[in-house]
Amino acid sequence: MVRSESGEERKQRGIQSVEVGARLLDALAARREPLALSALAEAAELSTAQAHTYLVSLTRLGLVKRDALTGNYEPGPLSLRLGLLNLEQQPAYRAAAPRVAALALATGMSVAVSVAGPQGPTIVRYERGGFPLHVNLHVGTVMSLSATSTGRVFRAFDDPTRVAAMLAHQAETDAPEMAAHIDEIRARGIERGVDAPSPGVSSMSVPVFDGAHRMQLALTAIGPTGLCDVAWDSLLARALQDAARDIAGRLS
Repeated sequence: MVRSESGEERKQRGIQSVEVGARLLDALAARREPLALSALAEAAELSTAQAHTYLVSLTRLGLVKRDALTGNYEPGPLSLRLGLLNLEQQPAYRAAAPRVAALALATGMSVAVSVAGPQGPTIVRYERGGFPLHVNLHVGTVMSLSATSTGRVFRAFDDPTRVAAMLAHQAETDAPEMAAHIDEIRARGIERGVDAPSPGVSSMSVPVFDGAHRMQLALTAIGPTGLCDVAWDSLLARALQDAARDIAGRLS
């Protein structure tokens, strides 16, 4: 006779060591910044020695990595790939992906999709345009909050608490006129960079909002300065704004 199992008996058994290791990953995700061993152990409610043992294995797996200079721990390449896989299922990213490819084809500019990350605005999709660029941009590149048009768009429109955390991580020193500049970006709804942060490379960036007017990502067109028309009323500016509105419309 086959005995039926209760709900509790049917509960699947797990591996405790995996669950303990996940507490360290959860602590990193919650703090959204690299952490020293002692701080990470405290956040995960583990002893320093126990946390270190788990971190050795998590580092070998690529789930965390340790900065050679500071000794702090942060998400590793495998965690980033898993994060990107999750991101690809999010409505904003799914709505942006086909529009970004079309935008790069239509303008000839390279187009980056960036989202807020623990270290700063991070490129999660990069469509190369028809013009070569002497700048190393790729998925995973973290953008400066002050020196790039993408970063300044996040400063103007993203959640203030999240922006504060990213600023703290980047430890950037603002010029006195930065606050006024951010206000101008909010009024315009678009930002540009000319020969900055790389000489010979210019860009324009716009925010994309969801139905509740929360910033979800930024679209940034990047090209050689001589070919990238960054006038506020340029065809490139209008194409970026049209793309942002189209994506936002799919999120309403």
